[in-house]
Amino acid sequence: MKKSLTSLLPVLMLSILAACGRSASDTAESTPIAESLPATSGTQTNAEAGQSSHSILIAYFTMPESDGVDAVASASRVVTDDEILGNTQFIAQAIQSTLGGDLFAIETVQDYPGAHDDLLDFAENEQDEQMKPELATHVDNMENYDVIFLGYPNWWADMPMPLYSFLEEYDLSGKRIIPFVTHDGSRFSRTIRTIEELQPDATLVSEGFNVSRNNIVEAEGDVSEWALGLDL
Repeated sequence: MKKSLTSLLPVLMLSILAACGRSASDTAESTPIAESLPATSGTQTNAEAGQSSHSILIAYFTMPESDGVDAVASASRVVTDDEILGNTQFIAQAIQSTLGGDLFAIETVQDYPGAHDDLLDFAENEQDEQMKPELATHVDNMENYDVIFLGYPNWWADMPMPLYSFLEEYDLSGKRIIPFVTHDGSRFSRTIRTIEELQPDATLVSEGFNVSRNNIVEAEGDVSEWALGLDL
């Protein structure tokens, strides 16, 4: 009898081990890998999320006119969801929707006329006199940004004078400047060269975005395509 029990012990041990092995294997196969690993941040890349890996500032100057209905009527503003946006502001927000980043409105202490003709006359005189208006808004942490989108309307084939004030206030050396402009047919004129002269140690992206003020409302898709094409 003892001999029989002794001979059966190895068989029983092998059976028990085999059963344990099957149990462990079944448990591993039934547990999804994603659930068995701790969650980690950064799984989705910025490209997949539609956001840039750079620290982006979208600075813009806009001046919605008071005597137009919307961009289709050739005014310098867009009416969307009962909100009045300047043309350049509309494009700036489209860039932010595509890439993320922080919006910054370049505003002046002085007020500009709201009527179209009065605004044109005021802007022309300001340019003739090279009057650089005092800014009412300021970027406190400019050193934190490495990409600066810079938006403005084309006034008399030049940047509005508040852009000169902005570009002379900050040292953008080593940063990438990407211009975008709203216009009435003149595109950028020579403004890209002017930005390069004012910020010679920055990297200026010459393939900026330009759009006629007559086509602002329909330009949102084009803005997104252009912004994504910058490979930021």
